[in-house]
Amino acid sequence: MFEQFRRVANFYFLIIFLVQLIIDTPTSPITSGLPLFFVITVTAIKQGYEDWLRHKADNSVNQCPVHVVQHGKVVGDVVYVTEDETFPCDLILLSSSRDDGTCFVTTASLDGESSHKTYYAVQDTKAYNTEKEVDSIHATIECEQPQPDLYKFVGRINIYMDSEPVARPLGSENLLLRGATLKNTEYIYAVAIYTGMETKMALNYQAKSQKRSAVEKSMNAYLVVYLCILISKALINTVLKYVWQADPNRDEPWYNDRTDAERQRHILIRAFTDFLAFMVLFNYIIPVSMYVTVEMQKFLGSYFIMWDDEMFDEELGERAVVNTSDLNEELGQVEYVFTDKTGTLTENNMEFIECCVDGHVYVPHAICNGQVMPDAAGMDMIDTSPGPGAQEHEELFFRALCLCHTVQVKEEETVDGIKHGIHQGKSTSFYISSSPDEVALVEGMKRLGFTYLRLKDSHMEILNRQDEIERFELLEVLTFDSVRRRMSVIVRASTGNTHQTVNMDEGLRTLCVAYRPLSPEQYQEVCHLLSGAKLALQDRDKRLAEAYDIIEKDLILLGATAVEDRLQEKAADTIESLHKAGMKVWVLTGDKMETAAATCYASKLFRRNTQILELTTKRTEEQSLHDVLFDLSRTVLRQHVSMTRDNCSSLSGDCSDYGLIIDGATLSAVMRPGQEDSNSGNYKEIFLEICRNCSAVLCCRMAPLQKAQIVKMIKASKEHPITLAIGDGANDVSMILEAHVGIGIMGKEGRQAVRNSDYAIPKFKHLKKMLLVHGHYYYIRISELVQYFFYKNVCFIFPQFLYQFFCGFSQQPLYDTAYLTLYNISFTSLPILLYSLIEQHINMDILKKDPTLYRDIAKNSLLRWPIFIYWTVLGVYDAIVMFFGAYFLFDNTTFTSNGQMFGNWTFGTLVFTVLVFTVTFKLALDTHYWTWINHFVIWGSLIFFVVFSLLWGGIIWPFLNYQRMYYVFMQMLSSGPAWLSIILLITASLLPDVVKKVICRALWPTTTERIQNADKLYKGQLSEFTPMASLHAPSKAGGHRRGSGNQRNAPNPRRSEHYTKKIMFTRWQRTPDYCTFSPLLRFTDGTRHSRQGHAYSEAGPETSV
Repeated sequence: MFEQFRRVANFYFLIIFLVQLIIDTPTSPITSGLPLFFVITVTAIKQGYEDWLRHKADNSVNQCPVHVVQHGKVVGDVVYVTEDETFPCDLILLSSSRDDGTCFVTTASLDGESSHKTYYAVQDTKAYNTEKEVDSIHATIECEQPQPDLYKFVGRINIYMDSEPVARPLGSENLLLRGATLKNTEYIYAVAIYTGMETKMALNYQAKSQKRSAVEKSMNAYLVVYLCILISKALINTVLKYVWQADPNRDEPWYNDRTDAERQRHILIRAFTDFLAFMVLFNYIIPVSMYVTVEMQKFLGSYFIMWDDEMFDEELGERAVVNTSDLNEELGQVEYVFTDKTGTLTENNMEFIECCVDGHVYVPHAICNGQVMPDAAGMDMIDTSPGPGAQEHEELFFRALCLCHTVQVKEEETVDGIKHGIHQGKSTSFYISSSPDEVALVEGMKRLGFTYLRLKDSHMEILNRQDEIERFELLEVLTFDSVRRRMSVIVRASTGNTHQTVNMDEGLRTLCVAYRPLSPEQYQEVCHLLSGAKLALQDRDKRLAEAYDIIEKDLILLGATAVEDRLQEKAADTIESLHKAGMKVWVLTGDKMETAAATCYASKLFRRNTQILELTTKRTEEQSLHDVLFDLSRTVLRQHVSMTRDNCSSLSGDCSDYGLIIDGATLSAVMRPGQEDSNSGNYKEIFLEICRNCSAVLCCRMAPLQKAQIVKMIKASKEHPITLAIGDGANDVSMILEAHVGIGIMGKEGRQAVRNSDYAIPKFKHLKKMLLVHGHYYYIRISELVQYFFYKNVCFIFPQFLYQFFCGFSQQPLYDTAYLTLYNISFTSLPILLYSLIEQHINMDILKKDPTLYRDIAKNSLLRWPIFIYWTVLGVYDAIVMFFGAYFLFDNTTFTSNGQMFGNWTFGTLVFTVLVFTVTFKLALDTHYWTWINHFVIWGSLIFFVVFSLLWGGIIWPFLNYQRMYYVFMQMLSSGPAWLSIILLITASLLPDVVKKVICRALWPTTTERIQNADKLYKGQLSEFTPMASLHAPSKAGGHRRGSGNQRNAPNPRRSEHYTKKIMFTRWQRTPDYCTFSPLLRFTDGTRHSRQGHAYSEAGPETSV
């Protein structure tokens, strides 16, 4: 109820309803109470249903069973988890079904990485493999307080075996996080350390709050203004009433029969009662029915998103889902888009492209994420065979790739209903890994003759080209990290030689492969160095990094590989459209920087001319954070001063823009509340200034809560932009809840994001239509709805205000009670409701092809104060015309054919008739998209008003205690001058608005109006032609071209510098970039059109179609 009465109109009508109950007022309490009850009931049912669906989804997660082996006090419970189960809390791994004490886990719902990660059991407990053995363990665990960072954990376990406890360090490699899933491991035993809201997953949750759209905030602001107008009206009438009654001859007449008690009441009490009565009389200026209509429009309008066949994904069999319909119009106001990477922009499928050894390129085509494509059987895999001398070098390269990885081998597995590991009907091995790149590399090597078989008893086995099994003992794995950008393994061949093999990641998913042989003495030195670093309790990560740097040197380069991460279909096109629409796109990912940057280039978030600025841990280790921030700030501001972004086309290849890359650790330092260095200034403000001047921002290694903090920071910046967050995993839930609009993608990483989002779509590509079409339409529709409601209520109630000057301020209503009640409910509600559901001011195809039209409605442009004032002034003008027009006509005694004078109810009925027809015709003039439903509702509502008035005044209704309207409407229509006055007053009311529109369209047309005019000229077929670029405001520097991928791929494009005339009637057979065509229509340069309808343009580039 609190949320409902936060709305100004609801709270106001509650007060008015109570006033009507307490004092004697001109109208019945039902006129306020019934609409208020209806609004709150409808809203409560809608929001209650949406909350029940979320509650149902939450219960399905919260009621999952857990197998507890040894009971502690919740924390300290030893639990048994089997394969494909999700961990119920944060656990320390004690033992697993694997002999080496490892297990494999996917953390897709936490950090978006769907690959398999390896975790390690405590060395002294990994042999305990039964419940009885595990139950016999006596140990204590010391660990840090719960913190949200997913990648950090420091603790220690004390195991009491004999009399003396043995202390072992615990790190993030021992910690299994709640929400992660056990894979490729039969079972594990683990002990709970963080539970409930103390788990890292829960600490990254964002508290859910009620979201309110910018339109609703504007509505509340307008309502406050109208409330002030209402109070002013009531105050003026109250004062004037007592001024009028100051003359004894003008005191209330004897027939009002006031009691002595009323006459003896204090004048202030009487004045206050009269003030409240005037408030009730004029309260219809506050349109409570607008909230009913808005709720219905949002609820019914949301079905158009769910019914959209273009947003249906056949692969998943899913449609778009609307969880919260309150934010439909907010989809048309988005300025910042925050997107996850893995599973959102990408499919997380890796494709091995090629490798190079000694200048020889090897291209194993059709290897995609471990799957052999059927058309690859007869392909030549190697373009040039190496000579005899290079054969050994080549095989060493292939062996290195087969050994330097963390890939695990599993037999046939079913994932998402698809059986992996089946080849030509036979069951074969299936590769899984902590990195999908590694799977692609190992599969690529398999196609080139070297097959990785398994890791067994610390020995790696590979099958060479001669079908011989080679065994290598795995001695050490130096894991990958984003600072070193490489990983290494140390293996001992069966011949006794020890080798160190290194994969170095150079970004863009290109790997360099190198090795070096190690002598026994060198290996012993390496072992000592690594064991010392691993057992350190303080600065363990730093000591390991130093050890790795010492070991990984003096390497011999073998070759390089290229792996491609497959983007989701049309992801790049969607991001490009969002950029053109004026939105800034940020990628927030838990993935490593190199992988994320490669995806940003592939998805066109970063272009080839984008200058990358790095604000990462690696750079802040070399310079202080203060110096790095100020260096970047100077760089971007210097560019901003020399060339503002407005002077540079977003598609121009000559324009240099900036892209920023920041990691989670640096972001934490930037957002730290207080810096000790007094000269540091406000880091957050400097960071925001850098971001404002960057075309794109990539945030990598983000914890889920950090994603929400970034969204919150942008929301709180001085511009207060509208933000949208989109993701597919539980790690994205926090930012989805924090953003103004949250969108979940129905990916492979669970449904947490979908359940917590405002909207859910099957694929990222559907975001384009969601924003550019549905968002655009919803905003246009609800803007017209809000302004129209205020306008028609001003027209409705202002004559009532004027009427008080002619009735001695006696609170006499101008309209009958039935008209007062039904004006907003029946006579004028359906046309605007239907308009707000189906209006299309511009063709849908044009909105998709020209994203720049989205800029026209940005920053709540249609609900700004000048437009609001125009609609209000127009309403006041129409009210004055209606009232005084009828008043002066009534002043003429020949108004009726028989000379009979009309009474006050006839006068009010005449004004009301003109009012209903005027506001309905006004909506008809604003309608661009006409269907039979529009005609039926608009003309049907006018017919309903006439029929109702005839019945209401033509029958003596027995349940009424008055018959004041009997025969009034029919008597009015029996007068010829009444008919003429209705026509004249309607025309006079609408004329200024029509003239204003005609003049503005002719002299200062907006982009939208140009396109509307062109669409009418082409009879609705504009989207099939090419003149969109010409319909925008003319550029100062004419003649510049904008290219696209479609144009570049066009066969044999022809250009001519000079021609005088061009006729083009071409329907597109495939999706083009219409901006590449020369203008077909020029509405601003005075070019004439021939009578035959041919469109002539000036000289320009010619493009073949």
